[in-house]
Formats: sequence, C-alpha cells, structure tokens
Amino acid sequence: MVTRCSWAEHDELRAYHDEEWGVPVHDDVALFELLTLEGAQAGLSWLIVLRRRAGYRAAFAGFDPAAVARFGPGDVDRLVDDEGIIRHRGKIESVVSNAEVILGLQRQGGSLDELLWSFVGGRPQMRAWSSDSTLPSSTPEAAAMSKELKRQGFRFVGPTTCYALMQAAGLVNDHHPTCFRRDEVDR
Repeated sequence: MVTRCSWAEHDELRAYHDEEWGVPVHDDVALFELLTLEGAQAGLSWLIVLRRRAGYRAAFAGFDPAAVARFGPGDVDRLVDDEGIIRHRGKIESVVSNAEVILGLQRQGGSLDELLWSFVGGRPQMRAWSSDSTLPSSTPEAAAMSKELKRQGFRFVGPTTCYALMQAAGLVNDHHPTCFRRDEVDR
C-alpha cells in the first residue's frame, strides 16, 4: 500500500498530489496558473478549484500573461458568467492585473520565477512537519513573499495563498515524512 499525504486520499486529488504537488516549477506560465488557482481558492476548497482547472485554462488563454493582460472590461463581464471558473469579479480582475505585473517584471529583465524563488534562495526548502495539525498555513517566507508581491502590484496574494503557492510550486517540500512523494520530489 502506498502512503501519501492525508489530504490526497480523495480520488480526485490523488493524481494532482502524485504527479504535480511539490514538484519545483520554474516556468512563468505555469507559475501564473498556480498563482491564479491558489488565489481562486481563497475561502474555498482546493478540490472545487481543481475541478475547474480546465475551465480556467480555457478562460485565461492558457495563462499566457501577454494575452490575459489584453483582457478588458467586456472580457471580465463575460468571465463573471463563465460557469467553468469561480465567478468572483475581484478574483477575475486580479488575474488580469497580475498578468500585467508579470509582463512588467519581464520588461525589466526579471521573471515571476526569479521573484518567487528568491524567497527560498533559489532552492526548494525541505520541511519536516510531524503531523497535518502542525503544518502551518503560512510562514515568515510566505509573509515576506506576500508583502513583496503586493508591493509589486499583485492581488489575491495574502500569506496563506503565498504559502499554498510555495507548496504547489515546489518552493517547499511539505510532503509528509511518510509520503512516498517526499523523497521523489526531493531528488
């Protein structure tokens, strides 16, 4: 029997956990997608957001920041009616403005990748939480990331969202010490 993180025992979460969660991501498009999905999760369960992932990809041009940054008020109105995503106007508007910030970083010779990974010194951090109850919802690194992202102009990037992003994008390895993916991801 395979041991995995307890949150991944639901059938629909298993593949995400086993194939993606915690694997280091260094691509701005993929990071933009994770930033968007984690922001959409605020106040909701991850399963609700994950079930709409295909809808998000379709709605937001495959998370191409240049395409999303061109979305106007009419696009936002259309997306508020799109049942394939979370229909929260503020969250939808944040995706468009976040795309604009990413393009600004790139115009200055930087990247979302470079910015996010700077909070862990460019290397995944190995965590060793003893149980799900001791796993924090945020850390000082996530709080610092949130503060800097907000300073840069990003929206829906509170410390809890940033920590979830850090976990999903592999900036931290929060697989439970007994989870079969912990060592695989660390390699």
